[in-house]
Amino acid sequence: MFLFNNIIFGPVKSRRLGVSLGVNLLPVDAKICSFDCIYCECGFNTTMKESPLPTREQVYATLEARLQQMVAADDLPDVITFAGNGEPTLHPQFEGIIDDTIVLRDRYCPGAKVSVLSNSTRMHKPTVFRALLKVDNNILKFDSALDKTVQRLDRPVGKQFTVKWQIEQLKKFEGNLIIQTMFLRGKLADGIIDNTTENEIEAWLEALKIIRPKQVMIYSIDRETPTKGLEKVPLETLKQIADKARKAGFEVMVA
Repeated sequence: MFLFNNIIFGPVKSRRLGVSLGVNLLPVDAKICSFDCIYCECGFNTTMKESPLPTREQVYATLEARLQQMVAADDLPDVITFAGNGEPTLHPQFEGIIDDTIVLRDRYCPGAKVSVLSNSTRMHKPTVFRALLKVDNNILKFDSALDKTVQRLDRPVGKQFTVKWQIEQLKKFEGNLIIQTMFLRGKLADGIIDNTTENEIEAWLEALKIIRPKQVMIYSIDRETPTKGLEKVPLETLKQIADKARKAGFEVMVA
């Protein structure tokens, strides 16, 4: 497990997005998230330690300095991606930071996309909803259409979180979103977990028909996970799931 130790990190080669310059809006020494996923590469949630959240001004200055370096080196990113040590939309100045990022992108690398990787727990907040509508790639997690699986796989911190609520919020984007789904299998203390079963995929496809995303990204684990006993889903299985989604009318990317 690892934490991103800077506000700006990378660029890294993203399986889904290309050359990605990362933005971490969470502390550099803690994992803070509204989910506590069993597969997260940053590990399980922790408590706030010594480092506070970066301010909007700090994010702006750090991002501008890094983009200036990349312009000077003629090595521009394909995408500026909000990810990092937890859920980026938890930052109280998230909308303002997105506005600043778009300004900097337009100034230094107008060909780059602005992306947000979010677990979709904060969509009901008006400032978060507005901000997500402004970015090029509004990538929202939807790992299962079954509540029992979500509770075991994503482990929402808020006890009121339900799939029904999530779908209703995702519908509000009217298709201006990308759904991201992690498929995996494994054995937990309370039994087998597998969101690739026929029942899982059928429910997932029915939910997608309601949400109507412009694209679906599906992938499996690629790094060490905090929960032991999890298995990467074979590429062939991911392709079979993708084919079913394409037959249902969706554009699908398999990572």
